[in-house]
Amino acid sequence: MLSVENLRVSYGKIKALHGISFQIDEGEIVCIIGANGAGKSTTLRAISRLVPAEPGTSMTYMGEDLLRYPADKVVSKLGISHVPEGRRLFGNLTVMENLKLATFARKDSENIEKDIARVFSIFPRLEERKIQKSGTLSGGEQQMLAIGRAFMSGRRIMLLDEPSMGLAPLLMMNVFEALKEINQEGTTILLVEQNARLALQFAQRGYVLENGNLVLEGNSADLLEDPEVKKAYLGG
Repeated sequence: MLSVENLRVSYGKIKALHGISFQIDEGEIVCIIGANGAGKSTTLRAISRLVPAEPGTSMTYMGEDLLRYPADKVVSKLGISHVPEGRRLFGNLTVMENLKLATFARKDSENIEKDIARVFSIFPRLEERKIQKSGTLSGGEQQMLAIGRAFMSGRRIMLLDEPSMGLAPLLMMNVFEALKEINQEGTTILLVEQNARLALQFAQRGYVLENGNLVLEGNSADLLEDPEVKKAYLGG
């Protein structure tokens, strides 16, 4: 479904990604784990075309050359949605307005109300707050809304950047259970997460990113038992 080959990204003279390669099959949940500054967020931003990839990079999605698409068309034409770190909601708009704004490029207007109802069935708390300004929501509610907005914008594949950040354990588990439900309905998920144990328990496969290089990959169960992963990311 998604194939990334030799992805290189720099910020000025600083090399963020040094030629990483990975792939994701349709229907999978895949995670990328690593320390702060490893290049996890940059990887998602490069796929979303929010940062430029250097020459020599190849990225294809469903047979299409991703490098041909600007960021807005990645969402509207390809159905790749991105839940960024920090959520990036429109704080002065209500929950409902945020959800509806995400549908601006959709051609299937007859399905929009049905999808809003589905978001509210996955996240009942959002329905309770649908006329509330998103900037006044709790951190957990904002994360639910960010995921709901991605659900509304086109959800063949969903890129999630640190969805557990700042959440209490119970809310964190609620969010990840909702993501599993969304995946079971057909959405492929690529997740980057500093909470390595949680990510590997959630995903089927994982990649380990260090200083802009992929150093390990495998099934999540194997990575959870890997001595180097345990030592570096799982507290021994």
